[in-house]
Amino acid sequence: MKILDIPQSGKIGVQVAAGGRYGQTRRILAIPANPRTAEQLNIRQMLGTTAHNWKTITENQRLAWNAAANLIQSRSRLGQSGPLTGLQLYVRTNFNLSLVGEPTVADVPAAPTFDTNVIQSLELTNVTNVVAIKLVCSGSSDSFNLIWASPPQSPGRYAVGNFNYLGELPEVVAGKSDITALYASKFGAPAAGQKVYIRSKQMESGYEDLPHQWSGIVPASS
Repeated sequence: MKILDIPQSGKIGVQVAAGGRYGQTRRILAIPANPRTAEQLNIRQMLGTTAHNWKTITENQRLAWNAAANLIQSRSRLGQSGPLTGLQLYVRTNFNLSLVGEPTVADVPAAPTFDTNVIQSLELTNVTNVVAIKLVCSGSSDSFNLIWASPPQSPGRYAVGNFNYLGELPEVVAGKSDITALYASKFGAPAAGQKVYIRSKQMESGYEDLPHQWSGIVPASS
């Protein structure tokens, strides 16, 4: 429920405080389900392995990661932000590389300059009740293009926070990349009238650029 209080975030006894779109909120602590899917276990394994490997690199390499991380700010929380630690930057960089099957690195990679994201817009079609989800693309980029999506939403919703990783951008054919199978394998096919949210981030050398986001409502069958 919404409350009047100083900005808070985190667990307080059996309650959880968080900032919402309309102010400070507090709810009863609920332990989320842990289905231990193959995808979950794979992600946890990659994170655990990467964190463990921090201890295997040299002290000079760790100091270099610390120096590089000191120049990168964390995401703002309750209006506050600070520099990353070397461990955080090391894990983030190598996890991103592992996610796309690239070899991990012990030395800090140079920060890349990203090309313009090739994705221009989201295209949703519904022909005889067969929904297709495609991304209209233009140009080229040497970076990995990683795709996230949220579950199908109400058409009246304009903000979502739960994005799930789908995979790399499929091959672009005639200016379009078909992500229908990626989306359906995660959430099932969206129905007519539901809203689809897609997010894209480029990744190179373990670094990510700023996300781009598109949304659209699945049309009625034609």
